[in-house]
Amino acid sequence: MSYDGKAMNVRPATPADADAGSRVLQRSITELCKRDHGDDAAVIAAWTANKTPEHWHVWLARSDTSIFVAECDGSIVGVGMVDGTRVILLNYVAPEARYSGVSTALLHAMEKVSCQRGIVVCTLESTKTAGSFYIARGYVPTDGGGSTIFVKHLPPGPAP
Repeated sequence: MSYDGKAMNVRPATPADADAGSRVLQRSITELCKRDHGDDAAVIAAWTANKTPEHWHVWLARSDTSIFVAECDGSIVGVGMVDGTRVILLNYVAPEARYSGVSTALLHAMEKVSCQRGIVVCTLESTKTAGSFYIARGYVPTDGGGSTIFVKHLPPGPAP
């Protein structure tokens, strides 16, 4: 995998990633999700309230989640998290890495770990900003139209 012509690596997150990972989450929400928050400071504050290094450590301590980071040249450019039941909880990319395959690579890592757990369906709640991204990757709105809840049936057999 590559990002901006450089090798990209998706790996499990560590405690040392807390500061950089939290910054990616906050910047992605603030800068890329304007369609969802409309630059409303209160909405952004509420949305990013738990995207902190302190919460990062809480998430890592959970036995029911897997957190991944995408990095390039030692810099974190994306963050993803999936729980052990089938729900994709996070998939955010640094603004400068948008449209470079980072979110897709993270999604594949989360689907793979879900398959390894025996999960056959993944679900997620998408922003308006990312809805078309998930549709292009096989996710379907649960109501067939304007829902923000998406579902994808994972292929049977070995992890993708």
